[in-house]
Amino acid sequence: MAAAAAANGMSCGGGGGGGKGFEVPKVVVRFTKLFINGQFVDAVSGKTFETRDPRTGEVIADIAEGDKADVDLAVKAAREAFDNGPWPRMSGYERGRILSKFADLIEAHVEEVAMLDTVDAGKLFLVGKARDIPGAAHLLRYYAGAADKVHGETLKMAQRMHGYTLKEPVGVVGHIVPWNYPTTMFFFKVSPALAAGCTVVVKPAEQTPLSALFYAHLAKEAGVPDGVLNVVTGFGPTAGAAVASHMDIDKVSFTGSTEVGRLVMKAAAESNLKPVSLELGGKSPIVVFDDADLDMAVNLVNFATYTNKGEICVAGTRIYVQEGIYDAFVKKAAELAKKSVVGDPFNPRVNQGPQVDKDQYEKVLKYIDIGKREGATLVTGGKPCGDKGYYIEPTIFTDVKDDMAIAQDEIFGPVMALMKFKTVEEAIQKANNTRYGLAAGIVTKNIDIANTVSRSIRAGAIWINCYFAFDPDAPFGGYKMSGFGKDMGMDALEKYMQTKTVVTPLYNTPWL
Repeated sequence: MAAAAAANGMSCGGGGGGGKGFEVPKVVVRFTKLFINGQFVDAVSGKTFETRDPRTGEVIADIAEGDKADVDLAVKAAREAFDNGPWPRMSGYERGRILSKFADLIEAHVEEVAMLDTVDAGKLFLVGKARDIPGAAHLLRYYAGAADKVHGETLKMAQRMHGYTLKEPVGVVGHIVPWNYPTTMFFFKVSPALAAGCTVVVKPAEQTPLSALFYAHLAKEAGVPDGVLNVVTGFGPTAGAAVASHMDIDKVSFTGSTEVGRLVMKAAAESNLKPVSLELGGKSPIVVFDDADLDMAVNLVNFATYTNKGEICVAGTRIYVQEGIYDAFVKKAAELAKKSVVGDPFNPRVNQGPQVDKDQYEKVLKYIDIGKREGATLVTGGKPCGDKGYYIEPTIFTDVKDDMAIAQDEIFGPVMALMKFKTVEEAIQKANNTRYGLAAGIVTKNIDIANTVSRSIRAGAIWINCYFAFDPDAPFGGYKMSGFGKDMGMDALEKYMQTKTVVTPLYNTPWL
């Protein structure tokens, strides 16, 4: 195992080190039980599981281990709240006011929740405080504002009939949330579903349950009625599978691996044919053309690859650089990676924290070894850091071929694969040579190239001269084996609604 000393930080990639003198705050875990029907309760089985701090590998807390019996109770509460409770019967304006209060409470607890995500997921504390937690409140307010702007249509019928459509909440929704962005993904799912008038059962990742339970507490404090928001912590093969296969859940939204996405679809099909939305794996290309500003491009690619220690579905890890600037790009990219400070994510000087757990740490190191064995050239990084925890150096490979595992598989770690291309046509072909289609980046000053390539790459988000350009109003979701269905934007609100057509005869009408 590898790590940074909790009090000192470190600089596995060079760059001056984390240094001493920062203070690790005392993290208090207030909620460890399941949240069902407005109450924190033990699992029916009485079982618990350990959630661990990736900085050290040590246990943070024992968490209630929910399974099928607990999911049944949560779904029963959500069904009662939907069928007979006030939430779907409120006006959108009233729901929006409660969701706005929920957002206010999130902002009032930014530091506390950011600490939970840091100790549970290894996320940078300063980034959590500045971006992740405020971003969740922003997204919640976006949907609070959208809740009273849901409209059907008046239909122009071809016969003497008056027809119109209604947009109705789909019902009880099961959300299965990943571990890499515990707060962000929780609100990607929950915000539009609640705004639509649905009730929800959330199964957070077993690696990162802490903030989801805290948000359940805040939701109740904000006035979300009992049974509307339920959180069942536990493992994928038990609690997650129970959500996907439940006969009384009306829709499932899942973010995670493509392999598990298949299982979710299968379970949904074999149970009550509930609709499914999936945001799955990615192996996103960034295409850097000769005319790009070299320093800007290097910094952008570094940001795209190593943000959140590479544990991000849209990480730009397949980097295609046009031959005219390739050698200079490789040199500068390696220099920048070596300056990255790897260490305790509470340290404000640290750029990269630990991988989320031992399994993910070992998976990343395995892929680095595969890259070397397949014949790629390791330019920098590739090694663990320290003597405890799950830290890995920022890593760059060159001489990568498109069919290598490190160019095809989602590694979910700080590993960059650098490749060369000659023409625009070759760049498009290489960018599309993947089973995934989540995102892509283009770096060029030529608007014609930007337009051509952005329309040619088969991916759900294209970022030109920028990266991670997420926004509450910008729909996000994949093509191909990266899944289907959108998070964010009004598209996500539509995802949690269904359309009903209502028709009535017209008698003695002066017009149709």
